[in-house]
Amino acid sequence: MSVPAHPRGIDHVGLTVPDLEAASRFLEEALGAIPLYDVQAPDAPPMAGAAAEKQLGLPSGAKIVHMRLLRVGEGPSLELFQVADASQRGAAALPDLGLQHIALYVDDIDEAAARFEAAGGELLSSPNALVGAEAAPRNRWLYGRTPWGTLIELITYPDGVKVPNATPGRWTPPQAGAPADRV
Repeated sequence: MSVPAHPRGIDHVGLTVPDLEAASRFLEEALGAIPLYDVQAPDAPPMAGAAAEKQLGLPSGAKIVHMRLLRVGEGPSLELFQVADASQRGAAALPDLGLQHIALYVDDIDEAAARFEAAGGELLSSPNALVGAEAAPRNRWLYGRTPWGTLIELITYPDGVKVPNATPGRWTPPQAGAPADRV
């Protein structure tokens, strides 16, 4: 039996936050995230020193003081990091190079937007119609900013997406009680 040479999927997305407990509460309230476990407990010795700096690309003297894995729906997990003793920039914005937002599929975008805002997030607009190959009557999206500034997109495309000549197609979460689907 051969082992696949290519990745099989996204396992998790890492987010550095200024206060891991506050960020965890926000993600639980806004997105229904479920804390799974602490990778680095806050009462354990920090991940620091030359080995951690080399392995994780940390600047000299920085230390990871808390890490937690959370599950969000049927997608990849979120891994939260709280780092001390390092200079930090604000959250990336859309024009910045590299990863600058995560998108989460929701069934009811109005309800999801209300929860996001009630938990302390800032909505950048009301839901917008998707365009191009994603356009259909009920397909919508919007961006919001977490209390620490990270962009999160809420997206729904219950009317499907027209994927021209694409295999395997775009991932879509399963309907309640149904297997995963591609559109």
